[in-house]
Amino acid sequence: MIRLALVLLAALVLAPHAAAAQPEAVARVGILTSSSPEGPRGEVAFLKALPREIGWVEGKNVEFFPRFAEGVTARLDILAADLVRRGMDVIVTVSTDETRAAKAATASIPIVMVVAGDPVLAGFIQSLARPGGNITGTTVSVGPETWGKRLEILTTVASSADRVALLWNPAAIPGPEVPRRAAEESARRLGLRLASVEIRSQSDLPATFAAMERDGITGILFVNSSDLYPRRRQIADLAISHRLPMIGMFPQDADAGALLSYGTNFRDLYRRAAVYIDRILRGTRPADLAVERPTKFDLVLNLKTAKALGITMPPALRLRADRIID
Repeated sequence: MIRLALVLLAALVLAPHAAAAQPEAVARVGILTSSSPEGPRGEVAFLKALPREIGWVEGKNVEFFPRFAEGVTARLDILAADLVRRGMDVIVTVSTDETRAAKAATASIPIVMVVAGDPVLAGFIQSLARPGGNITGTTVSVGPETWGKRLEILTTVASSADRVALLWNPAAIPGPEVPRRAAEESARRLGLRLASVEIRSQSDLPATFAAMERDGITGILFVNSSDLYPRRRQIADLAISHRLPMIGMFPQDADAGALLSYGTNFRDLYRRAAVYIDRILRGTRPADLAVERPTKFDLVLNLKTAKALGITMPPALRLRADRIID
């Protein structure tokens, strides 16, 4: 998911434990990602930027072991097992699929999630406050109010969007009833009609959009997931060609061509996940580190798509935007 500015690990300089005595042994940090070395994510560069100010120097007291599944989810189990076999001190998992593979591979090596889905519903931890095992970190799981916010923003921009499709693959989301219920309740409150439209395979996409147009869908709430993320540009292109304003969950959705996106600030999640990595390498147990939900959200507007759809972005929304794509 993501060309993230992972160099934001420099925020660790502000961590309260920064003055702790520096470890003498070389820490082994595994990085498990479904992307490729040349892919859109920058996890490895980010993690290798552990700042010298707190004593982590690659080649001196920390070594990194990145493993790339290169888009083949089935490879994650093999790669996770390899990291376990090589005796990592901590394994960093980027999202839900990677965390699931790492959990299956080890119950003892600490695992730090970065942008996983709901870890409780996925069975990774007992609770956010008390993870209770070897997994902790951050999650992109949000409260129900965020789904309502997305619908509000969408209808602010596209006032004609009174019948909205929840476009998603519920099979790829832990606890799909949670976002479904939140979206349905928000739609009722806003006086909108909401239809659940499921995508099961890439071949479904053209037919799915044609069916939405026939059914009178006037807007899309796109629920991204690991299987749909690689198809986000095709989905955005289809939304434009069918003249359907679409709001996504991630900034990358707007980058791919969605009209808007409103969701988790990934830079902040990576910055906070870096603190977990540092604390674990200094001896804190994952079970003692509560899992954190997002607290910062980004609104991204795509003016190119707005122009293609004949939509004028309200000035007030442009002022609120964290980023505008011209």
